[in-house]
Amino acid sequence: MPGTELEWSRTDRAKAAAKLMVGWVALLWLLEVVDVASGHALDGLGITPREPSELVDVVPAAFIHFGFAHVAANSVPLLVMGFLAALGGLRRFAALCLAIIVADGLGVWLMAPAHTNTAGASGLIFGLFGFLLVNGFVERRPLGVVVGLLVGAVWGGSILLGLSPLQTGVSWQAHLIGLAAGVAAAFWFGRRGTPRALIR
Repeated sequence: MPGTELEWSRTDRAKAAAKLMVGWVALLWLLEVVDVASGHALDGLGITPREPSELVDVVPAAFIHFGFAHVAANSVPLLVMGFLAALGGLRRFAALCLAIIVADGLGVWLMAPAHTNTAGASGLIFGLFGFLLVNGFVERRPLGVVVGLLVGAVWGGSILLGLSPLQTGVSWQAHLIGLAAGVAAAFWFGRRGTPRALIR
C-alpha cells in the first residue's frame, strides 16, 4: 500500500538521521578523549586567523573541542538540531553541514582576533539553528515552520547570548558567521528544491 511505503520511508529516514547524529556526537567525545590522552595535541587543529597554513584546519576545527565541558555544551543542541535537519535527506544534510562548516571556518580565519585559536561545533550549531529557523518559511511547509518556531523558543535565548561580543573566551564571530551561513543555506537549498512554475 502506498501509505505504508511512505510511512516506512519516513521511519527509515528518521532512523538514519538518528544513527548519524548519535555517531557524530560520539565521534566528538572520542576525539576529545584522544586529545586529553595526547596532552591536547589535537588543539592545534583549531583555526589561527590569517595564517595561510591554517586554512587546512577550516574543516577539522569543527570537530575539535577545548575540554569535556566544551563538548558537553555542544552535544545536545548538535544532536537535536542535526537530527531535525537530517530528516530532510542525508545527502542534503551532508551538503548543508559542509557549506556551513567551510563558510564559518573561512569567516573565522578572516575575522577572528589575532593570536587566537578557534575550534568547536558551535559554529555549525548556530548554522543549523539559522537553517531550521527559516527553512519552513522558505519552503512554505507548515511543519517546517512549526519546527523552526520550536527550535527558536528552546534555543533562541542561548543563541542571542552567544552572539554577544561581551563574552570572554567565546568566539561570537564564529557564532554570527555560522548563523548567517545557515540562513543563507536555507534560501539556497530551498530555492533549488522548489519546482519552477512553467507557463503553458
